[in-house]
Amino acid sequence: MNTAKRITVLLAEDHEIVRSGLRSLLEVEKDISVLGEANSGRQALEMTRKLHPDIIVMDIAMPLLNGVEATRQILQAVPDTKILILSAHKEDAYVESAMAAGARGYLLKQTSFHVLIDAIREVQKGNPFFSPDIARRLKKQRLESPDRKGQPKIKVTHLSSRELEVLQLIAEGKANKQTAAELGISTKTVEKHRDHLMQKLDIHDTASLTLYAISVGIIECTVPLAIIEDRKLNSQALRTAAS
Repeated sequence: MNTAKRITVLLAEDHEIVRSGLRSLLEVEKDISVLGEANSGRQALEMTRKLHPDIIVMDIAMPLLNGVEATRQILQAVPDTKILILSAHKEDAYVESAMAAGARGYLLKQTSFHVLIDAIREVQKGNPFFSPDIARRLKKQRLESPDRKGQPKIKVTHLSSRELEVLQLIAEGKANKQTAAELGISTKTVEKHRDHLMQKLDIHDTASLTLYAISVGIIECTVPLAIIEDRKLNSQALRTAAS
């Protein structure tokens, strides 16, 4: 009898059809066991604390807490868990931000299922694993910039984890009261974090905060940028008229 321990996996993906498909495929593998599914970064964090999976297959663009910040917080809470990013985003800024947060690998969603299985097994062994085109880009970057320290091109490191959480919820359209309920803090504390965000970023309205969150990859743009820009202009016009 084969008594080898199975690799336990948590799926963190906000699209149910993708999660279900991944689960069905992974459960066929004799050495892999799916412990559960999370539909947001925050749920992934909560489930990891309870279940302690070996591997989390993590999407980046998720509600409430994006995959990069979820990765950072999960590894602070459960350092032994390994995180493999599975994302539609192939831009260097996303890859570098994920790796800076502590992810062990990065696969694109067009990757074949067999490559995903290989990635899970390799990451479990402690080895990094990337989609071939990402691996080539990373190798080229190392050759061109051997002294580079791997910091993401888009830097939000001057914001605390809590400020990043508040920023994401603001950009997702949550009111202060909703944000407070989601984070388990008071509305007054949310307002303080919001004020600190605006001071640090030198941004003074919600539309501009939303644009910033999109530009650094904290959320995906589900609203046309032209509409957000229009809201920003209207907000500025109202402030001017009131002064």
